[in-house]
Amino acid sequence: MTVGVLAVLAMLFVMFSGFWTDWLWYRSVKYASVFTTTLWTKIGLFAVFGVLMAVVVGVNIWLAHRLRPPLSAMSMEQQSLDRYRMSLAPFKKWVLPAISVVVGLVAGASASGEWRTWLQWINGVPFGQKDPQFGKDVAFYAFDLPWYRFLLSFGFAAAVLCLVAAALTHYLYGGLRLTSPGSRATAAATGHLSVLLGIFVSLKAVAYWLDRYGLAVKSSGLRSADGWTGLRYVDANAYLPAKTILFFIAAICAVLFFATLWRRTWQLPVIGFGLMVLSAVLIGGLYPAIVQKFQVQPNEQAKEAPYIKQNIKATRDAYDIQDSKVTGYKGDYQPGSKAESQKLRDNADTTASMRLLDPNVVSPAFQQQQQVRGYYQFPSTLDVDRYKDKDGVEQDTVIGLRELNIAGIPERNWINDHFKYTHGYGAVAAKGTETAEGGGPKYTESDLPSKGKLPTYEQRIYYGEKTTQYSIVGGPQKELDYSDDSGEKSYTYQGKSGVSLANPVNRAAYAVAFGEPQILYSGAIGDGSKILYNRTPKERVEAVAPWLTIDGDAYPAVINGRVQWIVDAYTTSNGYPYASRTTLGDTTADSLTNGQRAVMAQQNQVNYIRNSVKATVDAYDGSVKLYQWDKADPVLKTWMKSFPGTVEPRGKISPQLMEHLRYPQDLFKVQRQLLTTYHVTDPGTFYTGSERWQIPNDPTNKSGNSVPPYYLSMKMPDQKDQTFSLTTTFTPNKRDNLGAFMAVDANATSGDYGKIRILKLPSETPVPGPQLVQSKFNSDPQIANELNILKKFGDSEIEYGNLLTVPLDGGLLYVEPVYLRGANTNYPLLKKVLVSYGDNKPVLENSLKDALDVVFGKKAPSSTAPGEEPPAGGETTQPPSDQTVQEALTDAQKAYEAGEKARVDGDWSAYGDAQKKLKEALDRAAAAEKKAGGKKGGGSGG
Repeated sequence: MTVGVLAVLAMLFVMFSGFWTDWLWYRSVKYASVFTTTLWTKIGLFAVFGVLMAVVVGVNIWLAHRLRPPLSAMSMEQQSLDRYRMSLAPFKKWVLPAISVVVGLVAGASASGEWRTWLQWINGVPFGQKDPQFGKDVAFYAFDLPWYRFLLSFGFAAAVLCLVAAALTHYLYGGLRLTSPGSRATAAATGHLSVLLGIFVSLKAVAYWLDRYGLAVKSSGLRSADGWTGLRYVDANAYLPAKTILFFIAAICAVLFFATLWRRTWQLPVIGFGLMVLSAVLIGGLYPAIVQKFQVQPNEQAKEAPYIKQNIKATRDAYDIQDSKVTGYKGDYQPGSKAESQKLRDNADTTASMRLLDPNVVSPAFQQQQQVRGYYQFPSTLDVDRYKDKDGVEQDTVIGLRELNIAGIPERNWINDHFKYTHGYGAVAAKGTETAEGGGPKYTESDLPSKGKLPTYEQRIYYGEKTTQYSIVGGPQKELDYSDDSGEKSYTYQGKSGVSLANPVNRAAYAVAFGEPQILYSGAIGDGSKILYNRTPKERVEAVAPWLTIDGDAYPAVINGRVQWIVDAYTTSNGYPYASRTTLGDTTADSLTNGQRAVMAQQNQVNYIRNSVKATVDAYDGSVKLYQWDKADPVLKTWMKSFPGTVEPRGKISPQLMEHLRYPQDLFKVQRQLLTTYHVTDPGTFYTGSERWQIPNDPTNKSGNSVPPYYLSMKMPDQKDQTFSLTTTFTPNKRDNLGAFMAVDANATSGDYGKIRILKLPSETPVPGPQLVQSKFNSDPQIANELNILKKFGDSEIEYGNLLTVPLDGGLLYVEPVYLRGANTNYPLLKKVLVSYGDNKPVLENSLKDALDVVFGKKAPSSTAPGEEPPAGGETTQPPSDQTVQEALTDAQKAYEAGEKARVDGDWSAYGDAQKKLKEALDRAAAAEKKAGGKKGGGSGG
């Protein structure tokens, strides 16, 4: 008994620990109202529906027992059940309560999981838009219909359980007979069961009626649209009237079952039920199939046109792409005079600030050059933001935080892992459009502690994307702040975040919750000790706003002396009538999401999305702020009514924070996926699918995944100045030429923020898409030769950066940085820049400036293939033939091949001679390159 009591107490304390630690955490982040609202809603639903289910099942069992026939009237069949009745007799007093409690607990647990559905129904805000078929506000489908469906499913479950329980009780006590001669059921059992069947059929009638509205949010197939949702011709003209007819048939059938109370016969109800089943097959299944086969298929395009139009409008509204317009673009520049080439060259500098520093490639350079200590790390994919230079001009900046790397701690133990090594230190930033000499990042903020052009800020990083372990701070144990040449610096956390461990109850609760008994008795914990956990920005925002869907890429920004993680959050719905559905996890995946950055992990289907909330998480004290971004979003308004005070108004966003807000990538990916189909607004063209686009695969790697969208400052043809934008490309379906270019104004301070611009390329004059341009680069003999020589020296590896596409004066400019990762280094350096424009020959140069000069004919290439003439109108400065870079590199290549052959043959004397010739050739190449660079006034790394 003692062991049993202790076991029960231990289980109760484990349950209490989970509840208590959650409450303490929510209170520490000042979002206790979220915890209490969610908790009381779950408890209320559990209690109401659990009690309701327990009562209705218990009452029906009690009633069936009460209506049992006298024992003397029992047949031989029933007398054989005496042993079961006798075995139940001693437990009769608690069998009924036990059964009721069990079904009540199951039903209550199921109902408590519908807390979101309940809160949306009770607090629902109208959308102000009505569906075209039934004229009901969208809120009915988004908020009301899901709750009605839950009530209906609960009713069905209760009816079935009551029917089964009552039938078993009647059989056990003689009300029903299976093998005995004479009547199969007593009058009391017949009346009881007929009422339950009548309730079941009544619920079926209600289901038929709700199914009518469900057609507006029903997914169905249409060959021209994935995820098609809403009524089609067969739905409106066959299924809808069929559901209405079935509703009346089911209602009549239910009345017949109820009438059995007086008629005491099953004949009419059974006939009615059979008629309902037959009608469901003929009217609900066969008739729509006939309509589809003989009315729709012979002229499907004309029949479906009105419904396609409704689907297009609803989908564009639901995904906030209703204002996106497709503009024609010439897309094929024909080179002309020297003056035109000069104009193009000048416009190339003002049209876009080409980001040569690819945040998805240069992270190893940050790691190698700025990690400083092994227990720090940078994310594998850095972030792109904007910071002003000394002249107040915005500069595209690649930034990353030096976060704690728990795996890099020199000596791993519990104290070091959770008490001493608690935080990262400082931000590291580099110009996005420039590189340092040698091709590495040109840092604007670097070193430890970090210093540079960023304003003074709190550099300690207690909360970050890589900070997944808990830390205990503020107590007797000092933390390692950072190390420099003078030794280790100690620190004690001064922030307000964290949960106090001074209370022994708290310590015991966390010891159980984290499965770490040392928390309970460790001497390293004392007065002032606090535990920090749930430390990634995504975790914190998801916890305080569980109704939001979180963007996969939180990014840091230095704002008002603090590092703030900025997190984009979305409100979604799956109940927008006629709007096609998409699966979030699939549409947000691209070539950068395989192990490089988190994506919107939810695989749930939605057909409505808004970037309604901008959230911030302080990297030092972990404080979370939610700001209303979309003031018109009815889903957010509904949640703000459900959780008052959790989301601050948009006016609370400071100007400094506003400068760093941007258009989110995951929303952009969802929209671009929809726009592959829904850029078409004509139903006929939509149906044929002739104008359908696709997102091209990323040509810079072999992942086979979609090309990611890129942030860069640029201007579209209708814009006067550059603005921070998010861009992507489309290709026609199953083709590699460019179909369209799309950009969205990503600058939150811009009046055109969120405006989607789409330039459609002419189909009659095909323009190369990303894959073809990459092939053009790779197949050019001169480019291929130079890259092969670079790769073979020291077994180096070539890495391609982001292939940027920019519209320029009727043509498309492609720019791609080329990185070289040497055998003796583990990070890439920018060595070359590839540029292509129109029909001009692609070029590979040492800098973007040189590449643009060459591609537009302003100067000759730094190296010209044998027999090839320089471009017309270009400068023709030609170094002596025996000193050209090309000849020197050719000699180096020959020396390298001779050395390799000698090494394989074991002729070490010849190998030594080859190495000398290789060194001489490389020295000549370097001298010629330097001489040519001095004459041209150019430089490398720009």
